[in-house]
Amino acid sequence: MKLRKVTAASAAVLSLALAATACGGKEGSAGDKQSAKPGGEGAPKLPTYTVAKDVNLDSPTFKEAKKRGKIIIGSKADQPYLGFEDQATKKRSGFDIEIAKLVAADLGFSEDQIEWKTVDSGVRETAISRGQVDYYVGTYTINDKRKKLVGFAGPYYKAGADLLVRKDDTSITGKDSVKGKKVCSIVGSTPLQEIKKPEYGANVVELAKYSDCVQQLLTKQVDAVTTDDSILKGYAAANSGKLKVVGKPFTEEPYGVGMNKDDKVLREAVNKSLKTHIEDGTYKKIYEATLGLSGSHYVEPPAIVRY
Repeated sequence: MKLRKVTAASAAVLSLALAATACGGKEGSAGDKQSAKPGGEGAPKLPTYTVAKDVNLDSPTFKEAKKRGKIIIGSKADQPYLGFEDQATKKRSGFDIEIAKLVAADLGFSEDQIEWKTVDSGVRETAISRGQVDYYVGTYTINDKRKKLVGFAGPYYKAGADLLVRKDDTSITGKDSVKGKKVCSIVGSTPLQEIKKPEYGANVVELAKYSDCVQQLLTKQVDAVTTDDSILKGYAAANSGKLKVVGKPFTEEPYGVGMNKDDKVLREAVNKSLKTHIEDGTYKKIYEATLGLSGSHYVEPPAIVRY
């Protein structure tokens, strides 16, 4: 199937949905709780990050970033409450965005020294290995296959594949009820590979962006969208009253910060940053002011794995 880029129309629908969610009523989202836009009225206040001084790392990636005077961070731009770019203001918000900014500050880069680069799931390894981004924070599941191509710090969060359906759909109640159903996911994602397994019997639709999948769900071109529950809860919150998450995760998806496979010094610096701010409470404040607004309850992050 030919990949489609997200259309202006679908981006506009998503932006309007987020605005309505931020300003609108209390009928909820992923968990029937009020949802607010990260940084918006009614949302918990985001923490501020102290920019470290005189950082010196024997890391080729870090040295190149210092030389250019900015750090290039890869992220998603179409995932509400995780990695989202407002098309009007070009401002990015969400859990992954804040984690990326926190790490940048510990490396000595202020927010105005960050260059954001939107990188779709299917080309993440390429962007990292070619040095197009210094590191990547965008619902990036750590697995053995990817570790052969890129390095990972973390994990800093653990999600699980779930299903997003229309609010009035009672036919899809979990992974065992998708046989013969049209289920959408995106190229390069682990949930896509999972749902393609013969045991599920789904008719899989592969697109380039989750926002395209959600648009097809809203217009009844597909029956469900599958990816990590954290992502799906954001879309459910942004489309309050129209979509719901089934709520029965069937995989484990530990999120990591992706970077050059051979840059162990940078990987350890990022691990140190994550560990420090999980322990000092900054991480929890970030979560509650971003992903927590989608109806996703806070849980302690998994232990960081050093290798």
